Amino acid sequence: MDQALLNSPLFALTLSLAAFQLGNTLYRRLNEFPLLHPTVTGASLVALLLPRLDIDYQDYLQANDLLMFWLGPATVALAVPLYQQLHLIRKMAIPMLLTCAFGAIFAAGSAVVIAYSLGASEVTMLSLAPKSVTTPIAIDLTNEIGGLATLAAGCVALTAVSAMCLAPIVFRLLNITDPQIWGFCLGITAHGMGTARAFEMNATAGAFSSLAMCLTGAFSAALIPVVVNLI
Repeated sequence: MDQALLNSPLFALTLSLAAFQLGNTLYRRLNEFPLLHPTVTGASLVALLLPRLDIDYQDYLQANDLLMFWLGPATVALAVPLYQQLHLIRKMAIPMLLTCAFGAIFAAGSAVVIAYSLGASEVTMLSLAPKSVTTPIAIDLTNEIGGLATLAAGCVALTAVSAMCLAPIVFRLLNITDPQIWGFCLGITAHGMGTARAFEMNATAGAFSSLAMCLTGAFSAALIPVVVNLI
């Protein structure tokens, strides 16, 4: 195949969309098993193909700028389900704000403390700090504080998959069946992927997950750079 075609934006976009679609098909056919989420399987497929096709990762990433751009508007569009569930959200505004603030602090702090205790480098710790923030915010935040965006993106995906696997077990053990709690917890811990999973449950869970994801992103974006500068 012509190398110029392989390095073109059209091929990169087609590869990304095709990999995601294949991953999504596999995910649906295997009863939506969290480890087979299309974000994970699609990314794994692309990671395997890039070296075989002799495509430089940075060239591939740059060619996908259009998809990266639409991550922002897609996140903003989550305001629609939030508005639809506004009557429920108003009733629990204060508890949700406090929970989200604590969750954002604990998510970033625990990752950095564990990494530090295991002897991780400063760059690694800075890249781990935004692990519980949705990808667009995590990438910008990591670049701002001096981490590696690629490592941060991988940690974001790993965190989401882990949370999606463990959340049903924890909820079952604690006998939690309220979709509002399910959604809010998934939004804090599993950000975008967790929100997608919450919408698969029902609109209420999706709306609360959207809110939690946005609030966690806002708290993290405001607090992490301040803490890093102080340290």
